Amino acid sequence: MFLNFLKKFLLKRKLKKALSLDSDGYSVDKIRTVGLLIDETYFAKKEDLIRALEDNGVEREHIEVLLYHDKDKKRDANFPSLSLKSVSWSGSIEKEDVVQFKATKFDLLISYYDIEKAPLLLVTQRSKASFKVGFSTIDKRLNHLLIQTTAEDHAIFIQELFKYLKILNKI
Repeated sequence: MFLNFLKKFLLKRKLKKALSLDSDGYSVDKIRTVGLLIDETYFAKKEDLIRALEDNGVEREHIEVLLYHDKDKKRDANFPSLSLKSVSWSGSIEKEDVVQFKATKFDLLISYYDIEKAPLLLVTQRSKASFKVGFSTIDKRLNHLLIQTTAEDHAIFIQELFKYLKILNKI
């Protein structure tokens, strides 16, 4: 228990240092591919969220999902997953699914979590996505667009997301 607390503390400290040095811009390209990073500990309606993205014009084969679990027991075999055990003490992630997710150049990364957890923050920060969207309760330096709602209100989140993507001329 104490070691997990210490590991999370060290990972967040390392992340904050990396964020202070990071100054990447975002792309003005149209959105075709979407990466979806979900904390399934607090949000289990991932299929509803994917369906809402499809209803707004994103094709299912262009959506990739990565799930985070606090415990390794509750895994969905249909989607790749991540947990605190997947992250080393130095902040590196060796799990092949997660490495591939981070390396994929998504047009849009949706960080669908509203509570800061070190593994989720690391994946968001190290993602090669050209435009990142998340909740306003998360560190402001991680995402290009912040939406103020809760994770339980996925319909409102998607509605606001596509409203601003239209304003930004990304869809």
